[in-house]
Amino acid sequence: MSYGRGNNYKGRKKFEKAAEASPAGDTSGDIIYGRNSVIEALRSGRSINKICFSGEMSGSLGMIIAEAKEKNIVVVKQSRQNLDELCGNVNHQGVAALVAAADYVDVDDILACAREKGEDPFIIVLDEIQDAGNLGAIIRTADAVGAHGIIIPKRRAVPLTGAVAKASSGAVSYVKVARVPNIVNELQHLKEEGLWITGTSDSGKTTFYNADLTGPLAIVIGNEADGMGRLVSEQCDFIVNIPMAGTVSSLNASVAAGVVLYEAFRQRSGKGNFKS
Repeated sequence: MSYGRGNNYKGRKKFEKAAEASPAGDTSGDIIYGRNSVIEALRSGRSINKICFSGEMSGSLGMIIAEAKEKNIVVVKQSRQNLDELCGNVNHQGVAALVAAADYVDVDDILACAREKGEDPFIIVLDEIQDAGNLGAIIRTADAVGAHGIIIPKRRAVPLTGAVAKASSGAVSYVKVARVPNIVNELQHLKEEGLWITGTSDSGKTTFYNADLTGPLAIVIGNEADGMGRLVSEQCDFIVNIPMAGTVSSLNASVAAGVVLYEAFRQRSGKGNFKS
């Protein structure tokens, strides 16, 4: 039971291939097109989910791509037709930037938030969540349980789009989200900062309500199709399961997250992890 499992492996690969071919999954956020407009967006420091381009990487377009890569922004080459459709068939000059619905932060900003509040860090790590509704719902729950922030990967995962913001019911404006190149590296970083890493999977030997979810903690929620990746799972200090009595052996990713996060909230509230 990788909580949220429902798609098979082939279906997931088909999804990923389609996502690389078309930016449609990211189009519910703001779209900036035209070379000068994209250059200004890059230089202003706005949080950009992805830059899509068509044509040869020369002249000002080459400069845009180089600057985007320097800032670790995802860059994807599209067909002219796909870029036309993305921009509504306007004169986009071969480039468009998909701007995040909210600004991303650094992981250290999340840790600093906990320190400023005098609380043990409480962080949610999402391993390749691909559905905007799931991400939005998890952000909404994160706000409700007092989590200090969420960490998501830059690739093979939904970014902060308009659809995510809508599903979060506005919580995206209050919950800090860090978007990182490598989840495994960030889990190692969190360990160095003194956090315990708790994974969620049917392979867990302990039920979530019997685990100690107090203290400096990061809870990992896996991908909707396959749960946590192997390398991510290996970074967990312990893994918890959610027992189920029904016939269906999986839960929606955001529902599983809500169940475990509220148990953590209950335990942490009782032990004074949250300051009034």
